[in-house]
Amino acid sequence: MDAAFATARTQEAKLERVLGRQYHLITRDDRLETVAKDIVRHVLGTGMLANAVGKAMVVSIDKATALRMHDKAKVHWAAETARVQNELGELHYQPGGGMTPEQARRDLRKAELKQRLEVLTSTDMAVIVSPGQNEIQQMQMLGLDIEPHRKRMNESQPGLDEKFKDTEDPLRLVFVCAMWLTGFDAPSCSTIDLDKPMRNHTLMQTIARANRVFPGKHSGGVVDYANVFASLEKALAIYGAGKGGNGSDNTPVKDKQQLVEELCKSVVDATAFCALHKVSLAEIEATAAGSIERLSRIDDGVNALISPDPLRRDFFAHERLASTLYRAVKPDSSALEFASRVACLTTLAEAIRAKLNPNPPDISQVMGQINGLLDESITGHAIRQSGPPALDLSKINFTALAQRFKESRHRNTELEVLKAAIRAQLERMLQLNGTRADFAEKFALLIDNYNASSRGIEDLFAELVKLSNSLNEEQERHVREHMSEEELVIFDILTRPAPELSSAERGEVKKAARELLTRLKALLVLNWRQKAAARSKLKLAIEDTLDCGLPRAYGPDLYQQKCAAVFEHVYESYPERNAGAYA
Repeated sequence: MDAAFATARTQEAKLERVLGRQYHLITRDDRLETVAKDIVRHVLGTGMLANAVGKAMVVSIDKATALRMHDKAKVHWAAETARVQNELGELHYQPGGGMTPEQARRDLRKAELKQRLEVLTSTDMAVIVSPGQNEIQQMQMLGLDIEPHRKRMNESQPGLDEKFKDTEDPLRLVFVCAMWLTGFDAPSCSTIDLDKPMRNHTLMQTIARANRVFPGKHSGGVVDYANVFASLEKALAIYGAGKGGNGSDNTPVKDKQQLVEELCKSVVDATAFCALHKVSLAEIEATAAGSIERLSRIDDGVNALISPDPLRRDFFAHERLASTLYRAVKPDSSALEFASRVACLTTLAEAIRAKLNPNPPDISQVMGQINGLLDESITGHAIRQSGPPALDLSKINFTALAQRFKESRHRNTELEVLKAAIRAQLERMLQLNGTRADFAEKFALLIDNYNASSRGIEDLFAELVKLSNSLNEEQERHVREHMSEEELVIFDILTRPAPELSSAERGEVKKAARELLTRLKALLVLNWRQKAAARSKLKLAIEDTLDCGLPRAYGPDLYQQKCAAVFEHVYESYPERNAGAYA
């Protein structure tokens, strides 16, 4: 035990010689306590809370300090969990009062707290440090227990490195001192907390851990607790020079104030874009949360920004940039200035997406995304808990729909809802029968003409109503032809195009389609697409059935085309027995 203690003291003494008084300052217990508390605060305010997949890495000066930071962070994490649970409990027992502004604020706060609690209770932490001789005894002499951490590092399946890289894994916060700082890549890692003096190559490599491209991640955050950026300029001079030869011009690290300035510009640009299209974000924000007036203004804003398609895409781009930059700046207090405006933009964007979605949205997910942008001091933007039901084109009274459109204040919204319903129905119909592509082409041409301003909104709506009627008729055609949907597809492949056929010959083609489908289904064995023998049997069955069943009007060349087209359809639509579009 004395030898182990001596080894620990020798390592500590080495650090003291290198760092001097700095080591004692960095490892002071009261300072570590403050740093740990701050780490919990800002980690929960960055990407981890926004989408529950962000990862964070805490870099400490040595192994013992990494263990201490882990233990202290766990304590503050548990304290925050208890605080959130208590606040949720208090809100739960407060009486509700309908959809009043106060109730809307409570609902928003509850949704935010539930999201925060989910991250708090699901997040896993781990210590990642290199092994050493007598480390258990060494750490025990310092009042630390490394044994369970070492056991986990050695036995974890999958390994802790794979768990940290996996965005679905709850291991989101790791404590290191040397391992994983070089040669390790986890693109979802969005935050690096540096509490260790570093220089030159090691500093550059460590910064790069947070600088990897990842969906939804505008930029990684590096929190400097040990003033390591004082060494950054020298490191860049050595390792960061680009083609221009000046490392400082290519710095991978920018002051957060630059992000704040970019956020400010993006918000100003988005506000101006909305104003150009008669949407005043300030007026929406000025109305009471949850009030009818606010909901009405949001509906007006949706109608102004939802159509035509290029306008909507431009608005989405403005909103996406502003919300991404806002998440990158959080939890810095400078983000508070923009919280309400960004939340307003996101409310409009999500309301538009809900209108375009033919399936009813999960409102809890929508609210969670918006609440992720809000802070405690900001009043939220309520969305209706349920919108109008999705359009079922087969059940629409088109005369009544046309009349409603004429009388509507929100014609753009009505148009986009109909477009979304048609688009969804087309996708389902094309999945079942690829020969219906002409309907999709007609739909696309109508939309392109409208987007190019060569067709008015009333004209487009009337044409879409006609197209909807045609789709309904097409969807019921298999009934009129006395065939199943699967049989109709093969019949369409054989008759589009086809030679001139008499009524009797069309009957022969129908019979051939039915017989062919029955034969083909019997030949669909496990993994048939990967087996040459199974594919050959299918091709022979197609050729034999069509050779016997098709009328003589089909010449040799057309016969070969139809055989190939039917095989392609079966290959695409029946990946396995009892699987595919018709299962």
